[in-house]
Amino acid sequence: MFRPRRLLAVATAALTLTAAAACGAQPADQAAPQPGDRVVEHAMGQTTIKGEPRRVVVLDTGELDASLALGVRPVGVVQPDAGGSVPPYLAQQAGKPEIVGTIGSPNLERIAALKPDLILSSKVRDGERYDQLSAIAPTVFAETTGKTWQQNFLLDAEALGKPAEAQRILGEYRQRAAAIGAQAGDPGRTRVSMLRFVPGDIRLYGKGSFIGSILADAGFARPQNQQADTTFTRVSREQVGQADGDLLFYAAYGDNARGQMNDVIGSAQWPALGAVRAGNAVEVPDGTWFLGLGPIAANLVLDDLQRQVARR
Repeated sequence: MFRPRRLLAVATAALTLTAAAACGAQPADQAAPQPGDRVVEHAMGQTTIKGEPRRVVVLDTGELDASLALGVRPVGVVQPDAGGSVPPYLAQQAGKPEIVGTIGSPNLERIAALKPDLILSSKVRDGERYDQLSAIAPTVFAETTGKTWQQNFLLDAEALGKPAEAQRILGEYRQRAAAIGAQAGDPGRTRVSMLRFVPGDIRLYGKGSFIGSILADAGFARPQNQQADTTFTRVSREQVGQADGDLLFYAAYGDNARGQMNDVIGSAQWPALGAVRAGNAVEVPDGTWFLGLGPIAANLVLDDLQRQVARR
């Protein structure tokens, strides 16, 4: 049952939205721009933003990473899952924001209670909730996540009023990625394979993923079965040999997947991989290589890549 205060909040929100629709009022992010306002075009249309947002709510890891990279500490964030928390690699920078649900399932009441002046997410995560979110505060959505992280970062920066800072950060990242690739000699002759264990799944990550875009920026080649412009393809345990490459990076999402990964590593199939025999199979952090989706994570991935390149 609803508590009286919660019932009142829900009823008030419903009446507000109904009244707005009846009189033709515009949502917060569609108000007519005034001198000094910025109009941001995004996946759901246009949003008017007044001044520099200070109470920002982010509804995905990529938006959290992007905001922190630009020096903005959000007041509200979502967790990757119900049992999770702020990604460990961002925990110190993020401080102690209010948790407002999980990715793809934000709590609108909690968000409204924070009185945000900007909400950042993507259509693929929260498209069906856009109207409700934009009634709370100006809302900016990227189209999707993953390989588009750099475009998403620039969009978030525009919404936050920090486009020049974002261009500088991306420029430095790209220069660094190219330099690390060059340290490998001819990176185009090194096939880098990406293997990930998630509960019930074994995945090979392709060019159309966050990590795929970073490897491309560094100039590395990919095995033939990972050259599709898709996020990932599934393989069975019996097909784990398809994960071979000159370099093999692998990770596990959660404890259950780690148990699955350890079973594969302990099997007779694993030592048969060329990368394993050559000592070029390396476990990497899942939180940055696969879940990061922003410039802070991308640079941490480059740290790991640089160490591996220097070791070869």
